[in-house]
Amino acid sequence: MHIILGVLGALVTILILANRLQENGIDVGWLNPFSWARRRKFRKEYQMHPAYTLESPLDVAALFMVAVAKADGDITRAQKDKIFELFQSELKLSEKQATDLFGSSVHIFGRGDDVLDNPSRVLARTAESFTDEQVHSVLSMLDIIASVDGSPSEAQIKLIKKITKAIPIKD
Repeated sequence: MHIILGVLGALVTILILANRLQENGIDVGWLNPFSWARRRKFRKEYQMHPAYTLESPLDVAALFMVAVAKADGDITRAQKDKIFELFQSELKLSEKQATDLFGSSVHIFGRGDDVLDNPSRVLARTAESFTDEQVHSVLSMLDIIASVDGSPSEAQIKLIKKITKAIPIKD
């Protein structure tokens, strides 16, 4: 019995001490394992590269088109014009929507390391949303973008192969 009273006394003392520390401005919330797991999950989601959080096949297709155009470096004027043309003709976007989608895709692409190295992670959230027709359309648009300035470069061919391997075809 005296052991139980000692343990309960120590527990009450710890709780009172934690309450006093919190009243004096010292955060002891990190001791809660449930709160810690929730914060860790949120931090992992928040600090994830924005390319890995895309949930629309349209956004993923636009990002891949920009990635193929930027595989060798900067986007040329001819590639940019062709991307806008494809946005308007194939994706049925207005001029303003095409401009907005292009700007957001270039911003999300950033330096491009994450997109160029892991196209499968970019597709992780949207892989099931793609229809076979959309897959074939995206792949044909990527080939068109790659061949705008002549024959596709080695980096563009390699990226298109990675994307083709990562994108699900349900044939």
